[in-house]
Amino acid sequence: MTAHEAIQARRSIKKFTADIPTREQVETLLALAVLAPNNRMTQPWRFLVLGPEARAAYGTALGIRKSRKIEDPAVAQATRDRTLADAVAAPLMIGLVQTLSDNPEIREEDYAACWMGAQNILLGAVELGLGAHLRSGAVFNDATVRAAWGVAEGERVLGVILVGHPEAVPEPKPRVPAAERTTWLG
Repeated sequence: MTAHEAIQARRSIKKFTADIPTREQVETLLALAVLAPNNRMTQPWRFLVLGPEARAAYGTALGIRKSRKIEDPAVAQATRDRTLADAVAAPLMIGLVQTLSDNPEIREEDYAACWMGAQNILLGAVELGLGAHLRSGAVFNDATVRAAWGVAEGERVLGVILVGHPEAVPEPKPRVPAAERTTWLG
């Protein structure tokens, strides 16, 4: 499979089979992640392969966030329970952590480098016949999640990547053609 083919085939997979990726597959994905471009060779990333307890901490925190605006207590509890169950049932989760530089310019460069590492994981998953789904959001600032994941001061959790064997691969979503978003400057 070429890089071009992997990019075209990549989808956000939301439903996985019960099969768990092998350790070798996970190590392959992480080896691809660290090949991402990173200015000044800061290598600002850290990856967390999350076990059931770490996934439960995430699922609990996310469930609480999702249920805050739900007025019906039974529906709110069902939302928390479902979110927790989904997180624990995920075949594999990889946490993406950025080491924060004191220099604002380097911090911004490192942020971009971490996301390029994440893209390498997503594309590597396609090549291995796996599916992946990237999640980010404010939940990763939650103190419970940070503590359960061993995230230190001076680090930022950017998100998680769910990885597994796809139950189904969705059709591609429509995209605006590049030509409509490109300006050629002389």
